[in-house]
Amino acid sequence: MLDRAMLFGLAAAIATMLFVLELVRRRKLREEYSLLWLATAIVLIVLSVSRPLLDVLANLVGIFYPPSALFLVAMVFVLFILLHFSTVLTRLTQENKENAQQIALLRWQLEQTQKALAARQQHADEHHHDQPGSVSRDDPA
Repeated sequence: MLDRAMLFGLAAAIATMLFVLELVRRRKLREEYSLLWLATAIVLIVLSVSRPLLDVLANLVGIFYPPSALFLVAMVFVLFILLHFSTVLTRLTQENKENAQQIALLRWQLEQTQKALAARQQHADEHHHDQPGSVSRDDPA
């Protein structure tokens, strides 16, 4: 028999699963990030409909009211999801920093190349004006 806490857990798990699948379908959530959410929903669904399994889990953990074990399981999964996202965020932050450094170096190299080209062009123009018989662009001919 399902009591209110188990029904709420079941409804929340099903809603979460449907929402995650919809986000993946709309390409707002990548499949790799949806896996932990889907696993959480599946485990909560299984525990919600299987009271004997929930009773065993509650006894193992020392919880007197087995439906409250659903919330413990949900919290453990949410902590794993947060840890996973923290590692992804750390990796992306490092990659972003490295990309910013590479862009800064490329900009500096571009500026140096532009300065060298400008200096070379100025030197060539001065050398061209110094030759006898050369006509300057500024001189009317």
